[in-house]
Amino acid sequence: MAGRKAYAMRKQGRPSETHNKHRKEYPALAKEVIRISDVVLQVLDARFLQETRNLELEGLIKREGKFIINIINKVDLVDINSLKKNPIMKQLVPYVLFSCNKRIGLGKLRERIKIEVKRFGVTHAKAHVGVIGYPNTGKSSLINFIAGRSVAGTSSQSGFSRGIQKIRFSKDILILDTPGVIPSNEHAVTSSEDMQKHAEINVRTFDSVKNPDLIVGNIMQKNPGLLEKFYDTESEGDPEIFLEKLGRKRNILRKGGKIDIDRSARIVLKDWQEGKIIKL
Repeated sequence: MAGRKAYAMRKQGRPSETHNKHRKEYPALAKEVIRISDVVLQVLDARFLQETRNLELEGLIKREGKFIINIINKVDLVDINSLKKNPIMKQLVPYVLFSCNKRIGLGKLRERIKIEVKRFGVTHAKAHVGVIGYPNTGKSSLINFIAGRSVAGTSSQSGFSRGIQKIRFSKDILILDTPGVIPSNEHAVTSSEDMQKHAEINVRTFDSVKNPDLIVGNIMQKNPGLLEKFYDTESEGDPEIFLEKLGRKRNILRKGGKIDIDRSARIVLKDWQEGKIIKL
C-alpha cells in the first residue's frame, strides 16, 4: 500500500487533460428520451455498478414518474455470486443480469419489458422504452441482441451513436436508443479523479488517456493481485515495479533498451477495457 501511495504522489505533478476527443455530451437527448418514454432501461457495467450509474438521470426519471429497469450488463466478466452479494444491488431493484457474449438474460429482459409496459398502463398506440447509460456500457449491443438483428451501430469508441434511434421491439413497443451520456458534473473532466474513473470504465479509451500508469495503479489498488495473476508478473505491491517487470517480460522497450512504461500501461488498460481481465 505504501508503494502505491508514494507512486501516486510522484504522479500528481503531471498536467491534467481537460478535453477528451472521444467523449460526446448528449444530456439533452437523454432527457428527451426520458420525457417521451414510458419505461426506461439503464444499462450498467457489472464490473463498475456505482461508477456507471447516472444518478442525475435516475433522479429525473423518478421526478417524471417513469419506471426504471436496471440492466446489469457484462455479467460474464464478473463472479455472479459475488455480484449478487454487492450491497448496491439492493438499490438497483428491479434489475436483469445480462450478457450478450454468453447469451444470459435475454428471455428475462424481454419478459420484464412487456410486464412493465403493461403495468404502466400505456394507452397510446406504441409504448416507448428508452435506453440510457454511460458510453461503452454495451447499450447498442444489448439493443441489437433483444431486437434479434443489427439495428444499432456499435463501436469501441465512446459517443459512437448519433441522435435518437427508434427500434421496433414488438408490434406495440418501440425501443428508443441514444448515445452514451455522462452526468453533467463530469463534463469538464478537470479533476484527476474523474479522468481516472473515465479511463477505468472505458469512457476515455486506452489510447487517449494521459498517465495510463497512474490508472493501472488505481486498478491494482482496487483489485489486489488481479493484474499480477493475469499477467503472471510480480509487483511487490508497487505499480511501477509491476509495469517494469511486464515490459521486460514482453520486451516492450524504448530506444536504448529502457522499459517503455507508458506502452506497458496502455497494453494493460486496453486488456482491462476490452474485458479480458475478469474481476473475481
